[in-house]
Amino acid sequence: MTRGFGYLRLLALCGLFLLAGGDFAYGQSAAAKKSTWQSVDFGIVKLNDAAPISWNIYHGDKKGVLLVRLWKRYLLIRVQDEEAYDIDPQKITVKDNTVEWSLADVPDKPIDAPEWKDRNVGLVERIRFRLGKDGHFLEVQIPVAANGRPLY
Repeated sequence: MTRGFGYLRLLALCGLFLLAGGDFAYGQSAAAKKSTWQSVDFGIVKLNDAAPISWNIYHGDKKGVLLVRLWKRYLLIRVQDEEAYDIDPQKITVKDNTVEWSLADVPDKPIDAPEWKDRNVGLVERIRFRLGKDGHFLEVQIPVAANGRPLY
């Protein structure tokens, strides 16, 4: 009797491993899928305290993760981690006020972003950092909700 019970436990355990393996493979393919990033309404970008000629801010599903376009350059900003990444513009598909891009395309290393400052200044959250050791200052302002938390 115990021998049959052990066999059933082994079958059940194998089934769980197969199910977990299937979910893992599905998770990887879903992560590689491009997601749609929406344009941030009422966002502001400044480069050395002046507005760049061409820019936009996009947000995805995760709060605190922004995609910033400066001319033809794209930067992924992770506010909580105080990290910025240079994104290959050829991996981004632009459609009207949205872009399609996958978080699976994030580079391994962030760019050097010293002097990072993130603070709530009333109706906006202001993220300011330097692009490289001696580079330009980038400032991104995103609106906050009535409770003082960022909308994006």
